[in-house]
Amino acid sequence: MSRKKLVRFQENEGNPNVIQAGKPIFETIKGNWNEAQFQNANPIVVELACGRGEFTVGLARNFPNQNFIGVDIKGSRIWKGSSTATAEGISNVAFLRTQIELLDRYFAPDEISALWITFPDPFPREGDEKRRLTSPRFLDMYKPMLKQDGIVHFKTDNTDLFNYSLELFQSREDIELVGFTHDFYQSEWKDDHFGIQTRYEKMFSEKGEKIKYLKCRFI
Repeated sequence: MSRKKLVRFQENEGNPNVIQAGKPIFETIKGNWNEAQFQNANPIVVELACGRGEFTVGLARNFPNQNFIGVDIKGSRIWKGSSTATAEGISNVAFLRTQIELLDRYFAPDEISALWITFPDPFPREGDEKRRLTSPRFLDMYKPMLKQDGIVHFKTDNTDLFNYSLELFQSREDIELVGFTHDFYQSEWKDDHFGIQTRYEKMFSEKGEKIKYLKCRFI
């Protein structure tokens, strides 16, 4: 392991906005995010596969009356968002370091007000369908965590993953599709995100890839 990663891991251990194994709060945070981490009763918004945390931190800047949590397993990536939030004094953001398939260990029923799935790994092989963050396995896990009328947002550059997800969402009786587009930056929702882009989104957009987006809610 490189010295840079070691330094970042050490800083994560000392930064209170990073929730990870080894910290007492890691085992007790489920159902207690508002009280134990944020000390307020504001709505909680979660971003999955947050990477460097650009989107999580960007949302936190724009919505100070909401709490934002980025989830990723890569500590060196989380470090970037954590450090940015600390340097800017943004207190309504936190990062959970865990595998997303274990998400239900850290969020209680009705604890999340909105969920963002941003540019996840598409896992294109048919045998990897269950690993897609929009697969039935994951949708069934998200559903209890979301409050009634809580919105699920999904953005990707991958056409096959988007079409797979759109078809699946439309086929489920427990999901109401609010809207979707195959070209986000030419859609009615393009200004809703305050121009916040992840590193990957910028890269895809510069290559001419159209960004796909949908939002839905569980019934």
